[in-house]
Amino acid sequence: MSVPNPRLYDIARSILDWYFSTFYDYTVSGLENVPKQGPVVFAANHVSFYDPPVIGSKISRRINYFARDTLFRGLFGQALVQIGTIPVSPQNAEVKSLKAIFKALKDGGAVAIYPEGTRSPDGLLADPKPGAGMIACKSGAQIIPTRVFGTYEAFGRQRKLPKIGGRIHVSYGRPLATADIDPGKEHPERYLEASRRIMCHIASLHIPESEEV
Repeated sequence: MSVPNPRLYDIARSILDWYFSTFYDYTVSGLENVPKQGPVVFAANHVSFYDPPVIGSKISRRINYFARDTLFRGLFGQALVQIGTIPVSPQNAEVKSLKAIFKALKDGGAVAIYPEGTRSPDGLLADPKPGAGMIACKSGAQIIPTRVFGTYEAFGRQRKLPKIGGRIHVSYGRPLATADIDPGKEHPERYLEASRRIMCHIASLHIPESEEV
């Protein structure tokens, strides 16, 4: 299991689900697209600090997330380790973090990644980087395109504190196999093109009409 302390993870998830459901109009769609077992990569747009918890709070599966290595201090840092959070820094992003991702997927776990590589400065979808495509092509895991709405307005990178209230929605797309996004080894920009294809699927996701206000 890729989460050292599943019980703590479940407690944290329940608290976060309560928080978002209480202080926001928090809804999701496409839960039926999330595989109940086997290696899974949630590939999502990234606009806010809120993105990781809103992606996973209503999913029964436990997900490995990323966090800056500077957060891994004291009791909070210990808690991050226990719930399976993967530390990221400029020095180890291409080595330790990738090893942790592939190990989690090899163990049949789930990870959340962001093809854009960083939070959007304006809430719009940005051009992807090749990292997500490389993970998708090499791992063979199912890819779940995931699009988050409303978290930029609630806690975008321009905000020092979150804004309470408003709509937050997460849309999970149909699972993608490696063949759906991998252009092949002969492609000159194989991994970048795979990331582009993933982003196209993310861009196609919308809030269902039945959920729109």
